[in-house]
Amino acid sequence: MEERITGHTELVGLIATPIRHSKSPEMHNAAFRKLGLDLAYLAFDIQEYQLEDALKGYKALNVIGSNVSMPYKEAVIPYMDELTDAAKLCHAVNTIKNVDGYFIGHNTDGVGFMNGLKDKKWDVINKEMTVLGAGGAAKAIVVQAALDGVKKINIYNIKDDFYKVIEDKIEEIKKYSDTTITINDIKDLDLLRKDIQNSYLLVNATGVGMGKLEGQCLIPDTSYFHSDLKVADVIYAVEKTKLLQMAEDIGLDYMNGERMMLFQGAESFKMWTGKEMPIDYMKDFLNIK
Repeated sequence: MEERITGHTELVGLIATPIRHSKSPEMHNAAFRKLGLDLAYLAFDIQEYQLEDALKGYKALNVIGSNVSMPYKEAVIPYMDELTDAAKLCHAVNTIKNVDGYFIGHNTDGVGFMNGLKDKKWDVINKEMTVLGAGGAAKAIVVQAALDGVKKINIYNIKDDFYKVIEDKIEEIKKYSDTTITINDIKDLDLLRKDIQNSYLLVNATGVGMGKLEGQCLIPDTSYFHSDLKVADVIYAVEKTKLLQMAEDIGLDYMNGERMMLFQGAESFKMWTGKEMPIDYMKDFLNIK
């Protein structure tokens, strides 16, 4: 392997737990090598009590930036000196840029998803979309879709204690865009069917389809789909979830979460380096078709 570490090498980090499954170090270090950048990306599996010290360490060592993954996307917010609009609306930070000890908190998840759609040549702007889930990934997608000009977003979630929080968040997002956003009970299957029939795009932004929920799907059957529907899943740990298999079975165009991962990483990469990530090279490297 080519030796890249020098006395001038600068560090980029990733903080999360668990973390060893992440593809981000592999992705970013490959991009650094391709462009000949004297940078190294390392993953730090830290516990909650270590978070403040880790961020202080970033400043002391002049780490130029970091990604942040679960469960710390909200926990890092009090340590930021500035937040972008997307990070404020999502109430989550997945990328930190360190400017001489001044931390700017960004959220690139939504931009990553929307740029993934562009890469597929899907155009959801001024159209309708339906999103399953209202957690972190869903919030980021809904925020960026609204900021970018999607006409209507139908959100479906379990009607639990978190439901009112989602309703309040929707009202906040509406202040920043003209997008119509609704929140509905995932158990209302008649309304779900109607909204999917009217949508250009259906997105699963939940964990249903991976881990203990692998092989499961929130959509009962393919009769909920229409012939021109685009289907996306934020999951990439499973190459083809049951939702995507259902889409493929009736000839619909679909994508898993790999593009979202790649393009959110590309946004972070540009913030830290000022350069564009070599997307075509990275798609080959990561075997994204």
